[in-house]
Amino acid sequence: MFARHIAANALTLIGVLTFAGVGVVAWGKKQYTTPGPLAQAICLRVEGGSDMGDVADSLEAQNAISSRAIFSAGTQYSGRSHMLKAGSFLVPSSASMADINEVVTGNGRSTCGTEINYRIGILRAKLEVNELDPETNRYVEVLSFNPAEDEVPAAYTEVRDDPSVRYRITMAEGITSWQIVDALRSADFLAGEVEEIPAEGTLAPLGEDVRVGMDRNALLAQMTQKQSEILAEAWQNRANGLPYETPEEALIMASIIEKETGVSSERAQVASVFVNRLNQGIRLQTDPTVIYGITKGQGALGRGLRQSELRSDTPWNTYVIDALPPTPIANPGQAAIEAALNPDDTDYIFFVADGSGGHAFARTLQEHNANVVKWREIEAQRASE
Repeated sequence: MFARHIAANALTLIGVLTFAGVGVVAWGKKQYTTPGPLAQAICLRVEGGSDMGDVADSLEAQNAISSRAIFSAGTQYSGRSHMLKAGSFLVPSSASMADINEVVTGNGRSTCGTEINYRIGILRAKLEVNELDPETNRYVEVLSFNPAEDEVPAAYTEVRDDPSVRYRITMAEGITSWQIVDALRSADFLAGEVEEIPAEGTLAPLGEDVRVGMDRNALLAQMTQKQSEILAEAWQNRANGLPYETPEEALIMASIIEKETGVSSERAQVASVFVNRLNQGIRLQTDPTVIYGITKGQGALGRGLRQSELRSDTPWNTYVIDALPPTPIANPGQAAIEAALNPDDTDYIFFVADGSGGHAFARTLQEHNANVVKWREIEAQRASE
């Protein structure tokens, strides 16, 4: 009897301990997956060679986790502790320990800290060093300079080789191939020599992350492939009755549309004007084509057009030639390509600037002349201010 009593008590104790153990595990799992104590987002820096213990120490010091032990156990149990990446990672407020584990063992791309953004515009290029503000989740510019013209700031060289820095290239739509290659040659974080400038219009303007040391030719090839895919899809979904025989002609039109308007909402209207003019045998008479005939895409003209230039006989001068020019005059973005192949259905034949950044459209020469008078009045008023 006594032996049975001891055995029964032992079994009860084992049951209690087992039940308690299950309860502790359940409690720990809940703590691991529920929102954490972090009041404001932080930028967590993980140095190369760190382990999860180092990360736990940093998180605990910043009050981002409720228990170092639970975080360590949870990351070990998840099987992801060996996947820790070096970099700078944005940890949002109230992030659970499970969320943080996913952040630091993900694809390894830094999501906060320093970003170097090389902006290549129509008139100039500039390299920005930005820092992410974790509270607003917005990048704040620390410094900027033109790598082709300015002295390289010491603050840039200090962060340039940091492996956690995120590099990005942002290009303006409507930039020429010469401008792209010229700017990429000044990017010291890229490698490789570009021997030949890609054909005009064949590059999709970038707006994405790049790898340090990426070959410039590989980057241009990537842009070429993307533009080819965009054009092929747009051509397949094109409207009926367009005056283009090939996708390449549509690309030429898209480049003209891109250079004529910076207002996204009127691209399809501008496209309708040019399509109507081609269908009716009217010359396009668009200034950007004249400018391209002068500059060949090698930088901005920097002044107004002269009357003699409007009459000059170049292959791109649409005041002289009866149809599309022989090549694109820039690298259009996807929206301009889609507008060229799906223009609005209008009766417009003319347009002129309206003073707001957009254009006034007209069906007849009389309407157009009235719009031109209004624009001249705006120009004169601005000149007198």
